[in-house]
Amino acid sequence: MTTATGSRIVSVGHYQPARVLTNDDLAQMVDTNDEWIRDRVGVVTRRIADNETVADMAAAAAEKALAGSGLTAADIDLVAVATCSSVDRCPNVATRVAAKLGIAAPGAYDINTACSGFSYALGTADHAIRAGAARNVIVIGAEKLSDFTDWTDRATCIIFGDGAGAAVVTAADEPAIGPVVWGSAPEKGETVRIEGWRPYIQQEGQAVFRWATTAIAPIARQACERAGVAPEEIAAFIGHQANARIIDGIAKRLGMPQAVIVKDIVESGNTSAASVPLALSKLVERREVPSGAPVLLVGFGGGLTYAGQVVRCP
Repeated sequence: MTTATGSRIVSVGHYQPARVLTNDDLAQMVDTNDEWIRDRVGVVTRRIADNETVADMAAAAAEKALAGSGLTAADIDLVAVATCSSVDRCPNVATRVAAKLGIAAPGAYDINTACSGFSYALGTADHAIRAGAARNVIVIGAEKLSDFTDWTDRATCIIFGDGAGAAVVTAADEPAIGPVVWGSAPEKGETVRIEGWRPYIQQEGQAVFRWATTAIAPIARQACERAGVAPEEIAAFIGHQANARIIDGIAKRLGMPQAVIVKDIVESGNTSAASVPLALSKLVERREVPSGAPVLLVGFGGGLTYAGQVVRCP
């Protein structure tokens, strides 16, 4: 296999479970209310998977992305899944997705950097294509965080939801996925965690908020610089859907007057590694920005890890 100059996203897809959990529903479960949740985190509804697994949702999103790509399962040679909520350690989600879609003998791996996972996986897919290790890749972010949510903890249960988003990435003569900027703040890693054999999500919300609103904007600006795109040229900004106020804070610091500031958190909640591709797929579905327009993707969260890149809208 020959090396490629770059890569591009050719199609996207997403999947969310049918069950909708509203703020009023949560108010029947814990001491909270709709106004408080909207004000603090911006969530109005979230989707909850009942009998579906992470692999089920990942495959559904990937199937939609593949259907819109002009490719078939036989063309895919790598499957990369970003998730931190798969209950099963082995086999990994990527091989289960490949089996469900009938993809024969692909490279298949999962990546766990929590909420930054999709941007990490997209970066590694781009690298694999540039190195000649792959030609056509399905990159997926999928989470079933409801399995790890303590529904008696009003500080966390109001935030999270389930879902998946996927992108088909192919070789391109002109790069349409900018260089990834990634890293972590391991000294702050304990602020978001899912630990132990029967774990619940735990986080120090104020510490995460302070870190995200100060540290992420410079990283996002660096991603723009590496892609050769000024923030003023960005057509849409898709940050990790952690908190509406965090998204607004980052956008304000960057200064993107033309950008659509995506807030899928309102209807989907925080879906960790699924949040960026889920929001990207909906953006494309709604045709809010033209094909080829620069879109800034930035994931950040558990770890504390971060990753971002500028992509051209499929």
